[in-house]
Amino acid sequence: MRFEGTDTYVATPDLMLAVNAAVTLERPLLVKGEPGTGKTMLAEEVARAIGRPLVQWHIKSTTKAQQGLYEYDAVSRLRDSQLGDEDVADIAHYIKRGVLWEAFESATPAVVLIDEIDKADIEFPNDLLRELDRMEFYVYETQATIKARHRPLVVITSNNEKELPDAFLRRCFFHYIRFPDKETMTRIVDVHFPGLKKALLKEALEVFFELREVPGLKKKPSTSELLDWLKLLLAEDIPPEALRSTDKKVVIPPLYGALLKNEQDVHLFERVAFMARSGR
Repeated sequence: MRFEGTDTYVATPDLMLAVNAAVTLERPLLVKGEPGTGKTMLAEEVARAIGRPLVQWHIKSTTKAQQGLYEYDAVSRLRDSQLGDEDVADIAHYIKRGVLWEAFESATPAVVLIDEIDKADIEFPNDLLRELDRMEFYVYETQATIKARHRPLVVITSNNEKELPDAFLRRCFFHYIRFPDKETMTRIVDVHFPGLKKALLKEALEVFFELREVPGLKKKPSTSELLDWLKLLLAEDIPPEALRSTDKKVVIPPLYGALLKNEQDVHLFERVAFMARSGR
């Protein structure tokens, strides 16, 4: 089965090629790109498109690799032993299966999302090398080896907050999701707002891409933020001409809070827009 995008996810040809290459090579697909470019959604849509179950692991700064395999609750077992609980004799009762264990034992090949791997400790990726390579791991408490019934497609996302180890990178197929150009963005918007008037779409995209090009922004608006902005423009019935006010005192687009996320960027955009108008 090949991934060719879905009715709700616009995938570029190079992204489709990357997904299918990872499937062919049986290697994890490492996806990087700006926040809001659809990295997490990719795994969800791939699973839906090829009819596979999705198992998600959203990484935090405190996440340990062992949690993806299993966790042994020794505290609960000790408490139950003090209370005379019959389950104490069965140590497996106190083992909680992790995301990879679930994927390994799935009746059909699964898609595993390891989301924002760069949030975890620097040793986290290396701690998973053996398991992702061999598709098996050992449970010391029960002395059992858990082997994958089917090799899952592993999709790993990163926002580049930390450099990933070379040994880990060697085992992945890498793809960088470039920010969509206007043509691709138009297709993305059309998926979410199929009835959007062309005049509003044209003006909104002009303002959006001009804003992204302002030098010095701390956080450029993303695809998801554009979609939020368009949703608000439609909800408030904002006409296209209102996106560029003729009033020189109004230099920032309406409902800008969906696009700009801190006061420094707001002030910067106001200054740049004011200087551009004054120079006309």
